[in-house]
Amino acid sequence: MLQGVKILDHIWGKLIKYNLGLLLLIGISLFIYSGCSASSNTTRYNRPYNEDKPEKENDIRFSSDDPDIAPADNTPVDIDNLVSKISSPSNSPSKNINLKEKLLMEIIRYMNTPYKYGGITKRGIDCSAFTQTMFKNTVSLDLNRTTRDQYNMGKDISEKDELKFGDLVFFDTRRSVKPGHVGIYLGDNLFAHASSSKGVTISSINSSYYENRFMGGRRVSKF
Repeated sequence: MLQGVKILDHIWGKLIKYNLGLLLLIGISLFIYSGCSASSNTTRYNRPYNEDKPEKENDIRFSSDDPDIAPADNTPVDIDNLVSKISSPSNSPSKNINLKEKLLMEIIRYMNTPYKYGGITKRGIDCSAFTQTMFKNTVSLDLNRTTRDQYNMGKDISEKDELKFGDLVFFDTRRSVKPGHVGIYLGDNLFAHASSSKGVTISSINSSYYENRFMGGRRVSKF
């Protein structure tokens, strides 16, 4: 009887050792498998997942003029005062006053939008796209895309003192492109534009930089 018990104990010990070895082998296999699975999840079509790049933006539909190299213009502009002047009663029909306000509000909405050569959205915009967008969104007027093409539109305004609110103003800022820059006249010698150094901003047409480069204006709509 005692001999039988010893035999059973011996067999039981062998089984325990075998099962521990089997469990250890299974555990190692699972670890290796899970490790491979994790690394395979970081690869898509033979390239690392973290190298996936976002889709390119389709904002740039076609090229515009060369970006001008305008220095920073620190002319202080009182936006509230400007809005008050444009919104004040005058001899103009109320419909035209509303159009002025609408254009000015759209300009203010785009203020500080960064400059982007060829850009056409609030994520980045160039000077001719800015003027094009302002007129499209406010008076449903389709301006040409480039500064040079916009320069050939509307009524020629050669003198600064003849400018009125909403006129396009053009500047000779590039050697290879004339005109090289465009903005929208707001009155009081101020104009809104997309500057390559400051983004959408309001500057003085009488600043030393722009005064010497003024080429003229174009009246494309009546306000």
